[in-house]
Amino acid sequence: MKKSLKCLIAATASVISAEAFAASNMENPLYMPKNREVYLKTGAAVMYKKTDNTPALQKRGLAHTEEFPVWRFTEDLGYGITDRLALIGRFGYTHDDDIDRKGMHRGRLGAMFRVLEESDPFVLDLYSEAFLSGVSQMKGSYSTNGFKFDNYSNGRYGIIFGTRFGKTWDKFTVAAHLEYLQTFGNHNNKIGIDQSMQPLLGRTALGPYQYLTMADLGFPDEISVNLKSTHETCAGFDTAYQFNSKWSVGAGFEYYEHHDNGVKSIHTDLADLSANPTLNALQQGVVEGLLKNTENMKDGWDEYVLKLNVANQLNDSMQLTLFTEYTFDDSHSGSQNGTDIKWETGVRFNARF
Repeated sequence: MKKSLKCLIAATASVISAEAFAASNMENPLYMPKNREVYLKTGAAVMYKKTDNTPALQKRGLAHTEEFPVWRFTEDLGYGITDRLALIGRFGYTHDDDIDRKGMHRGRLGAMFRVLEESDPFVLDLYSEAFLSGVSQMKGSYSTNGFKFDNYSNGRYGIIFGTRFGKTWDKFTVAAHLEYLQTFGNHNNKIGIDQSMQPLLGRTALGPYQYLTMADLGFPDEISVNLKSTHETCAGFDTAYQFNSKWSVGAGFEYYEHHDNGVKSIHTDLADLSANPTLNALQQGVVEGLLKNTENMKDGWDEYVLKLNVANQLNDSMQLTLFTEYTFDDSHSGSQNGTDIKWETGVRFNARF
């Protein structure tokens, strides 16, 4: 009888411990830092990509090519001002040697407020974050093969509004989230111009089908352009199951809608060719042609991300997580982000204090 009672007490304690830990698990999709609590989630991952065959990738000779390893590093952090209000930040860096592209791919800083708590029928959080892509310039180069990105910044600042909501039943948590990003157009970019390009100008006063270089038409080695404002949306859900005080698993799905970019005008002053009416007219014609081709760059894409993780609690304040993500996407004709395969696997170390 005593042995049965001890087993019952131990089993009950284990269940209570797992249930209590579910809310404080840093991999729980409804995790919120407590008053004066700091958390850090540091991730390192490797990605394998095989590109699709959009016209933009075909033009650059990158259709159906493999990129591996693509290194990805992330840092999520937060501070609990109260039990219901927290400062949050999310940052990420990508390095891809195969296409010589590297830089910050994510930069967000803001606050989250818990409107409804665990004691309510469901948890509801509202958050807003500054979109910090404008911290670094968008860099690239333009040639007869099209546009080549040198980094992952779009050079724009913006603002994100989002919400997440869900509920924990015993050891199982389900949460959904929705967010909207509005970016603000600017000219925070640097685009190298291939001076060897020779745009076909047709029959002119200089002779039939005359070729001139971009330098002849007053273009410097680098220009900046005035980009249009854009918006993006994201929606998804996440689940987590707490086996015991040590182990938990999570799975989720996320959808991203990345809208097309567009150029309003060339910000950089080109050389004044007004003294030569013919060259001046040709310069204006090339500018008009460039703007016509880039007014809508048709470079948007949609992403569908499947996520899975397994987490182990090392002690009361540290956690180690293995995660993997597989992404399906549907890209527009001008996009260089479309893939046939995109698979990322990595490890994440979480700590709170």
